[in-house]
Amino acid sequence: MALTQRLDLRQTQALVMTPQLQQAIKLLQLSNLELSLYVETELEQNPLLEREEAERDGPEPEPTIDAGADEQPARDSADLVGADTMPSEDNSPLDIGSGAAEPADDGTDIGYVEAGFGSARGGRSDFDDAEFGLEQTLSREVSLREHLTSQLSVDLTDPVDRMIGLHLIDLIDDAGYLTGPTSQVAELLNCPVERVEATLAQLQRFDPAGVFARNLAECLTLQLKDRNRWDPCMEALIANLQLLAARDYDALRRLCGVDTDDLHQMIAEIRALNPKPGEAFDRELAQAVTPDILMRTLPGGGWLIELNADTLPRVLVNTRYYSRIARGSLKREEKDYLSERLQSANWLVKSLHQRANTILRVATEIVRQQEAFFLHGVQYLRPLILRDIAEAIGMHESTVSRVTTNKYMASPRGIYELKYFFTSAIASSAGGMAHSAESVRFRIKGLIDNEAPDDVLSDDKIVEILLKDGVDIARRTVAKYREAMRIPSSVQRRRDKALRR
Repeated sequence: MALTQRLDLRQTQALVMTPQLQQAIKLLQLSNLELSLYVETELEQNPLLEREEAERDGPEPEPTIDAGADEQPARDSADLVGADTMPSEDNSPLDIGSGAAEPADDGTDIGYVEAGFGSARGGRSDFDDAEFGLEQTLSREVSLREHLTSQLSVDLTDPVDRMIGLHLIDLIDDAGYLTGPTSQVAELLNCPVERVEATLAQLQRFDPAGVFARNLAECLTLQLKDRNRWDPCMEALIANLQLLAARDYDALRRLCGVDTDDLHQMIAEIRALNPKPGEAFDRELAQAVTPDILMRTLPGGGWLIELNADTLPRVLVNTRYYSRIARGSLKREEKDYLSERLQSANWLVKSLHQRANTILRVATEIVRQQEAFFLHGVQYLRPLILRDIAEAIGMHESTVSRVTTNKYMASPRGIYELKYFFTSAIASSAGGMAHSAESVRFRIKGLIDNEAPDDVLSDDKIVEILLKDGVDIARRTVAKYREAMRIPSSVQRRRDKALRR
């Protein structure tokens, strides 16, 4: 058989990951706040994109979906590669005619196309970004190192001790602990270790109490000495913190030489101490979770699902500016650049609109699937996986996964991440509907919280109670859920309740 060259024409179908499709997928998994940062970057790079800064005459309608209304056919992110949405090489992504798109040449009207709404609106904002904000006049919190350095200049007068103290302050971590050995400072400054230890002893009397400790026991010791509560009994308790962690109170009573009441009082004093005294400084402000989706109850029943308009960026495509520039005498490179920028702006608008619709559809279906949870509580949370939502709305499972990543929904029962509603299933002992793992954890916690002091429930006993309620669960699963909720074992709980009596 002779080997020859020949030309064959074959037709195949393949999904091409174009840059525009990659952008749509990327935007889908961003939260509203992350999306705002991404849009800010695009605004800096694309001269045809504008941020809407003018005051509106009235509230713009946001995309909303009534959980009880009929829905339109779903569109996946992969649909963006269709012929109806992909810009061709010959035509512009946005229709720019010779009539309405022509400039009025009066300098007062600027045409825009808004992302997700397709409305035209004029006007610009005269807000001066160069003005100082009120936040620039606020005072700054003192850091831990600044707080210690200010005490160093007052309490230590010897220049050598101050130099040693500055190096020791550099070895402090955010919790207030000394992270390096004193021999390291002594070698660096070429001084005796005893001099560094003596300086460290002075620094350990600084505020806050417990700072410059080298371990937890020393940190608690410094705080007890500062409160004048250091005695042989407390010293024995601090020396046996491992027994306290194991709740071996009988051994602690013998070692400390105290009775049950005294031991209980000593443990209460230990718990009142701060194991990380430095965290009072250099702390970061807790960032409140900003919901991406808002869920409200309708007066006639049902739920209203809408996006949080306060965190959604509003992007406008300045088509009038494009028309003015395109009419001028431009080089080929300039025309190609302008066309590419317009195509990129058009795709960003479409991607934002597609993202909003996809998130609303996924959130609406989650509310439908978990309606019993919103009506009656966590014990009615049903098992749910990504495939259930994907099949219900006709999208791919990976699309649902991207939508539910780092997205939060504000509901009448609080703010929840969308991932929270996806839980594994635990079989029913009666062969009925499976139980959600989250609802089973809620039942376990409720049983332990309501157990009698003289009848502490073991893991085996919890398994028997759940089996009577129709939950088929293994003992090791109960232990895993209990440890995940940081609930001690039955032996440790029995010791705690015996100590409180």
